[in-house]
Amino acid sequence: QGIMFAYGRNMYSLSRAGYYPKFLSLTGKRQTPWVALVVGAVIGFVALALVDALGGAGGVAGAIVLNIAIWGAVIAYALQMISYVILRRRFPNAHRPYRSPWGVPGAVIAGAISVLIFFGFFINEPARPAIVAIAVVYVVILIGFALFFRHRLVLSPEEEYALSDGKHWDPQEEGYDAMEKEVFGDEPRA
Repeated sequence: QGIMFAYGRNMYSLSRAGYYPKFLSLTGKRQTPWVALVVGAVIGFVALALVDALGGAGGVAGAIVLNIAIWGAVIAYALQMISYVILRRRFPNAHRPYRSPWGVPGAVIAGAISVLIFFGFFINEPARPAIVAIAVVYVVILIGFALFFRHRLVLSPEEEYALSDGKHWDPQEEGYDAMEKEVFGDEPRA
């Protein structure tokens, strides 16, 4: 699970884009996102302690946490494959530094496998508490986004690229936020 190595940068990036609170994008002298690393570690430790306290007897806590990680990864894989197919269809001539040797058929097969694994979790009785727990977390995060954080978004270079049909792809040449007013208008955002 590569997320173990990248969670700090992920939280940092999502904070800079406005999806998470701004304080998570603070960095130290060496540009390390130390606040995101500490907050993520605390969240992970609290989650493990809760799982262990609420039903982790007999080594079940590790299995529950592993099920949560796999279930989240399977969702991410399925969404990545869907995104890949959409982007290949909508922007067939877009500049791509890497091209998949399997193309759209490979993405469809990988997406189908991900969906089968996703539904396979519902059959597995020990995985159900993990599914309920992560579903509750997703709902809480979506509510938080809908109520607070959607008004604080800033376009990333990748989002500008996608929204401009591939016309804005180098923020260092064009400047960052090339499409801010076009997408968000002139209204002040928090």
